[in-house]
Amino acid sequence: MNSAEVEYVYIDGVFVPREEAKISVWDHGLLYGDGVFEAIRVYDWNIFKLKEHIDRLFESAKAIMINIPLSKDELISKVVELVKKNNLRYGYIRIIVTRGVGPMGVDPRNCKKPTIIIMTERREPIWGERPIVAITSSIRRIPPECIDPKIKSLNYLNNILAKIEAINAGADAAIMLNIQGYVSEASTENIFIVKNSVLYTPPLEAGILRGITRETVIEIAKDLNIPVFERNLTIHDLYTADEVFLVGTAAELVPVVKIDGRIINDGKPGPIFRRIYEEYRKRAHDPRYGVKVQ
Repeated sequence: MNSAEVEYVYIDGVFVPREEAKISVWDHGLLYGDGVFEAIRVYDWNIFKLKEHIDRLFESAKAIMINIPLSKDELISKVVELVKKNNLRYGYIRIIVTRGVGPMGVDPRNCKKPTIIIMTERREPIWGERPIVAITSSIRRIPPECIDPKIKSLNYLNNILAKIEAINAGADAAIMLNIQGYVSEASTENIFIVKNSVLYTPPLEAGILRGITRETVIEIAKDLNIPVFERNLTIHDLYTADEVFLVGTAAELVPVVKIDGRIINDGKPGPIFRRIYEEYRKRAHDPRYGVKVQ
């Protein structure tokens, strides 16, 4: 997009120029974090795993009793239209659904209609392709008994506090544990380790987001005949792993080469990560795994 082109944001049925995109200060997404969202990537006009992201968005909304006033197909159509309007061949999409506008107070009946926002950004992976350094955070992941992490809500304060710890420690990422002391996830990514050529990742019961990139990595591992298991992991498992890597829409796939001052194996991205990453890049561009913008 050159400086003469206009970038648009979709808000409640209208495509408005980015500079004019606004929501009410009375929106409960702003006031209380009352809403849900999805983040999606576009690879050479292929909106990767769009249908899976839309399914998860509707699940999250149902869990907190927001009735999205568009069908799944209608929302997909709006996403595709925005990608076209913004000439987004490669980039990042965010869909936000809030409880809507209403008087102050947490009573959801105050809001008569949800707010729907779709926005795009020419955003590279958070850390590019470089290996990263992580710490384990003192901030524990909110347990499912309080708020189920499968709900991708607008309230990310738990994750942000962990990220602040990483920044203050001079690290790139923070790995969070659950209340039981097992590895949960990073501040905005799921986590995998490799030990003796076997891939492991924490189970959903560990208090993690049901990550779509995580599910994609598991699918790829099975297709490549790499054994993969979901099991509880400890900090010791991280320190002594042959490989560690994080996965998520914003970060894509990124190797972790040091955790809490411990070098992971030889401090370089490992062979299983490289195999999975190569296949991920192929699938991200393959319309069989997304929605191709025509």
